[in-house]
Amino acid sequence: MLGRLVNERLKDMQPEEVWGDVLPHLAQADLRIVNLECALTNHLRQWSHTRKMFHFRADPKAVRVLQAARIDACALANNHILDYEERGLHDTLRMLRVTGIRHAGAGVNATEAAAPAMLDAVLIEEAGAAPCRVALLSFTDNEPDFSASAEHPGTNYLEISLQQETLARIANSIAQARAQGADLVMFSNHWGANFVERPSHEFRSFARRVIELGADIYHGHSAHICQGIEIYQGKPILYDTGNLIDDYAVHPQLRNDRSCLFKLMFENGKLCRIELLPVSLSVAHVALARDEEFKAISTRMEMLCAEFGTRLMRSDDRLVWQAD
Repeated sequence: MLGRLVNERLKDMQPEEVWGDVLPHLAQADLRIVNLECALTNHLRQWSHTRKMFHFRADPKAVRVLQAARIDACALANNHILDYEERGLHDTLRMLRVTGIRHAGAGVNATEAAAPAMLDAVLIEEAGAAPCRVALLSFTDNEPDFSASAEHPGTNYLEISLQQETLARIANSIAQARAQGADLVMFSNHWGANFVERPSHEFRSFARRVIELGADIYHGHSAHICQGIEIYQGKPILYDTGNLIDDYAVHPQLRNDRSCLFKLMFENGKLCRIELLPVSLSVAHVALARDEEFKAISTRMEMLCAEFGTRLMRSDDRLVWQAD
């Protein structure tokens, strides 16, 4: 989230300063995907069609923060991308387009909002490097009034449900991504309420069904705190990936200023390793967690992942899950 106080701080910062010592870790990745939870716009009129407490907007030049981290794609299906009306969304889409950052989950109509962002990476195979196409699909169950239609811009809205109509829509989206050559499909979902430490039974059933329908990665976010990771049918369900850049007030018990950078590694098209780098957050800044902060984040993530049968091992500055 690059708006509000982050936007103000950026006036006196270089874009790379936001990322601190996390930046080299981002540079090592083949692809970098984030949820962008604000509009990039100079438009100042806030969404007023329905009552809304928080509105997040950053100046368009804040896109330099994404460029500094070499962000490849943004999930846009969330409850803030239309905070500054349709104009704010249009401005955001235009800014991402001119800077070469792909996006999914919002668009000028429902078809564009549902379309996958197709990304090219390189996977390490036994015989050497091999090209890999990754599809980003982005959905949200937040702010139904932001939902795109055939005639109006908005988000790719999807209720959390096991109803046949919902499952068919998910299956069709994954099939569309495969038809465009996707080797790996990431299902990114801004779902549920804030400050929920564990996914509900309903959410667990839904995420597993998405994997059964053909997704390779389930990428959850919205709770503002990291939840546990489940490995289901050999594929990762990241129930919630917490925060990374923001100015949010800190919950004294749940500590949303403690988070992780999630690194997923694939070999021969299969998940082989997950690394979590614990990070500490302050306004407009993220840094690798040290000492007691590292221990506190690690202990919590070990506990939450263990509840799903996912064993994390500490290794220097990170937590590691390794496939058998």
